[in-house]
Amino acid sequence: MPGNKTAVIIGAGIGGITTAVYLAKNGYSVNIYEKNSSAGGRCSQLIRDGHRFDLGATMLLMPGIYKNIFGSLGIEFNKNGDITPLETLYRIYFDDGETLSFSTDERKMEAQLERIEPGSFKKSKQYVSKGYKFFEIALDKLIGRNFYNIFEFVNFRNINILVKLKVLLTHNSFTKRFFKHPHLRMAYTFQNIYVGQSPFNSPALFAMVPAVELKDGSFFPTGGMYSVVQKLYNAAEKSGVMFHFNMPVTRIVTNGNKAESILLDNGNEIKADIIVANADLPYVYRELLPDRRASARLGRKRYSCSAICFHWGVDKVYPQLGHHNMFLSDSYCKNLDIIFKDKLVDDKPSFYVHAPARTDADAAPFGQDTLSVVVGAGHVDKKVGQDWNKLKQITRSAVLERLKKFGLDDLEDHIKFEICYSPESWESACNISRGSVFGSLSHSIFQMGYFRPHNRHDKYKNLYFTGGSTHPGNGIPNVLLSAKLVSERILKEEKTVLS
Repeated sequence: MPGNKTAVIIGAGIGGITTAVYLAKNGYSVNIYEKNSSAGGRCSQLIRDGHRFDLGATMLLMPGIYKNIFGSLGIEFNKNGDITPLETLYRIYFDDGETLSFSTDERKMEAQLERIEPGSFKKSKQYVSKGYKFFEIALDKLIGRNFYNIFEFVNFRNINILVKLKVLLTHNSFTKRFFKHPHLRMAYTFQNIYVGQSPFNSPALFAMVPAVELKDGSFFPTGGMYSVVQKLYNAAEKSGVMFHFNMPVTRIVTNGNKAESILLDNGNEIKADIIVANADLPYVYRELLPDRRASARLGRKRYSCSAICFHWGVDKVYPQLGHHNMFLSDSYCKNLDIIFKDKLVDDKPSFYVHAPARTDADAAPFGQDTLSVVVGAGHVDKKVGQDWNKLKQITRSAVLERLKKFGLDDLEDHIKFEICYSPESWESACNISRGSVFGSLSHSIFQMGYFRPHNRHDKYKNLYFTGGSTHPGNGIPNVLLSAKLVSERILKEEKTVLS
């Protein structure tokens, strides 16, 4: 083991904390420096007047990855049954009044799907089977491993794997092979927004997301998704990791081919053998490192979308809403074009409503509701005339109008308080480039695997990266994997250095 080696981690997001635990368990002395007052990054939490809001992810998907990572760190994943499986994954509402409840109960799914499109239940099972196979192949060959050189990624064997993963076919085109009804095409593709991309230009590989939901289920932890952060934080402290909050890092100091230290905004310099940046990777290259050329290259990559989020403390319960609710607009394609091409928000948007008190009563005071609304939006683009204050008001009105038609006609009168996050808010709060809250860099064949920004700097051999913008990608399961993979790389390369 490395013995008295030291590691400094920039950022106390899930990737940073998980990496810290791995390194600490392998003999490193680890210190984490975080600009904000608490851990979690984009997966943080807000509590006000008894209302608890998850500010980032709201559902626990791909439980096998959590179990694997937590198990390798000695953390009990589902202690005392504190992670609840959801039979109804989410309720989907369409403009014409049609509904569809995505469920792990196949009998319920069959009745609903056959009502919408005869023969579609069989097609759904085929879709899930193929999508889940994508997931298994990708986990083994693409997202669950390190690539140390281009030939490990680009070779005859992997070309065959990429063909199997349908990376040159869009998710929407793939879905059209199975379903004719537009509602079903929407229902099996909107999940792309989980990683900030459109099904009209992202690979068919991402059919794995609804497939994994339907096969492995969706879960909700007691205390909300922030409990994932808390479990990792507790494990880190137990392993001797030291946290330093309200300590923004202003620069990574380099010398030759080595990163020597970090500078804090209070002027202090912290030296370490290993530096791991969990901050948004384009931000790190742009603001913390001296290489402007590398930063410019990252700036030309494709970025994911952002979101406008409304968090409402409500003095009344609305039983019409389930735990997870998706309101899909008939203008689905137009919605996405406006988000990804115009970098704005449609005036009749699709949106998601989270009502966590349906599963965890402690998320709201008795007799009241905690509601979060997430509306996909373009990321910050200085070339576009984006008036976010105006867009927030238009979006809020559109959401409330749609919910009135759904039966929540007095909702606005019962909102006690509102907290709103826009793309600009995310850019400021978490140093997320362009406010791309789902993870700044999008996924495409040329932004995946070896072609995604590497988890170690090409020049500074002791500077590593973890988080959504490096390999393997966005979303909490991928971020957990990124921490595991970068830790494996650090330990492997450090062993080589020592030998």
